[in-house]
Amino acid sequence: MPTERLTNGTERELLENTLDRNREALAETLRGLSEADARRRLVASLSTPISVVKHAAAAERIWFQRFWAGLDESECDGYSKRDVGTFAVSDDETVADVIAEYERASQRSREIAARFELDDTKEFPGEGTVSMRWTLLAMIQEFARHAGHGDILREQIDQPLS
Repeated sequence: MPTERLTNGTERELLENTLDRNREALAETLRGLSEADARRRLVASLSTPISVVKHAAAAERIWFQRFWAGLDESECDGYSKRDVGTFAVSDDETVADVIAEYERASQRSREIAARFELDDTKEFPGEGTVSMRWTLLAMIQEFARHAGHGDILREQIDQPLS
């Protein structure tokens, strides 16, 4: 069931609601596709419907599990060297596997984020001082952008130009 859109509430409630709705919108761009269509390269980059969702799962792990929770790679669910700067999906990963991975990573991100106040900060090499508020906003931006990418890819698959 889709997350209901909040238009009023605390700052935290609105940020988390918007992030969850963007997470869902991104996963929705992959749902129902065949394995072949999920991997179709329709643009010059490595962006395919499945790789965009795989990338988003990596972003969840990098920002929440690695950065905020300070977990070692071995403690992260699904973390691999592929998480750094790649949209790689292995041949044995199915659409269902990647959606489940993304949903698990998102749930773990929610749990980790709940342990911090919006104004809590940590130092991030190359970024400087980063607050939880900034992280939630960055993830909203990231997943909204990728959901848009996914929408366009899905449109090309569902309604190819003649």
